[in-house]
Amino acid sequence: MKNEALIVAPHAVSGLSSVALASVLDQSVDCVKLIGLDGNIRYMNGNGICAMEIDDFCAVEGQPWADLWPDEARQAIIGSYPQAATGQTVRFRAFCPTAKGPPRWWDVTVSPVTDNAGDHAGYLSVSRDITETETAREALEIAAAEMKHRLKNTYSMIGSLLIGFAKGNADNEAFAHEMAERMGALSTAQALFVSDEVPLELDRLIPALVTPFDQPACPVTIERLSSSIVDQGQANAIALVIGELAVNSAKHGALHHGGNVHVSAVEELESLTILWVERSNQPVLARDRTGGQGLRLMERIVRARRGIIAYDWDDSGLSVRLTFRR
Repeated sequence: MKNEALIVAPHAVSGLSSVALASVLDQSVDCVKLIGLDGNIRYMNGNGICAMEIDDFCAVEGQPWADLWPDEARQAIIGSYPQAATGQTVRFRAFCPTAKGPPRWWDVTVSPVTDNAGDHAGYLSVSRDITETETAREALEIAAAEMKHRLKNTYSMIGSLLIGFAKGNADNEAFAHEMAERMGALSTAQALFVSDEVPLELDRLIPALVTPFDQPACPVTIERLSSSIVDQGQANAIALVIGELAVNSAKHGALHHGGNVHVSAVEELESLTILWVERSNQPVLARDRTGGQGLRLMERIVRARRGIIAYDWDDSGLSVRLTFRR
C-alpha cells in the first residue's frame, strides 16, 4: 500500500502530512477509507486491507467504493454520500464478503472531510467487522423461530387431542372447541413475546397480547386504545413486558387465583405510558422470588429501549407503569 494515496483529507487535520496521518490511521483496528467526491477509493489503512483480504491496494485504488459491495448494499453506499455532504455522519449495517470470499458483516459510518479552505473534499468511511455479533444474533433468531414453531405445534396438538377425546358428547365438544380456540390465541400471543414482527399499532398490539388470558375467573379489561404507532423496539419491549407479567400472573397472581387485570395506555405529547393493574383474590405473599429473573429481564429490555418501568405493590396485587419517550 502507498501512503501517498492519501490525497483527499489530510488538510482536515492541521499540521499532519499525508504520511503522518496515514500512520495514525493505520493504528485503527477498523477498516478506514478515504473516498473522493467521485466515490472512488483514494486510501485504505493497513488493517482495513487485511480485514478485506486485499493482497494489493493498487487493485482497488481509484475504483468505485460501491463496486466492492454486493448489489443489495450498494444503495446504502451511494445514498450515504449526499447525506454526508450536508455534514451528517451516516451509519448503516451491511453484508460484504472479503476479496477472497469469506462472508463478513460490517457496521459502517460515512462522514464528510474538508480541505484547508473548508470546502467539501470527500468522505471518510470507517467499517467495523461485526460478523461475530451478527452471527450470534442470527443464531438467536433461528432459535426463537424454532421455539415459536414448537410452541404453536404443541398448542395445536393439545387442542386436537381435546377435540378428539370430546367427540360424542355435545357439551364436551363445545368446551373442547372453545379451549382449542383459546389455546390458538394464546399461542399467537406468546409468539409475539419473542417476535420481531409484532404489530406496531397500540390498538392491535395490546389486545393480541392480553385477550387470550381473559377468563371468567379473572377478566382482562382493556381500556379504549388509540391506533397510534410505536417503533419496532418499543413494540418488542411492550410485548416482552406484558408477556412476562401475564405468565407471572398465571403462575402466582390473579390469573391463577382469580381476580382482575386492567390494561390501558396514557398518551401525552412527549411520552407513552402502558399501565398494567392486577388485583388478585388472594393476598400477595411475596414480591420477589429467590432466583427469579423476570423483573430484571423486563428492566433490561425497557432500559435498552430508553424506557422506564416502575412497580407499585399492594396487598392485593401489582401495578406496573411502562413509559417511553417520544
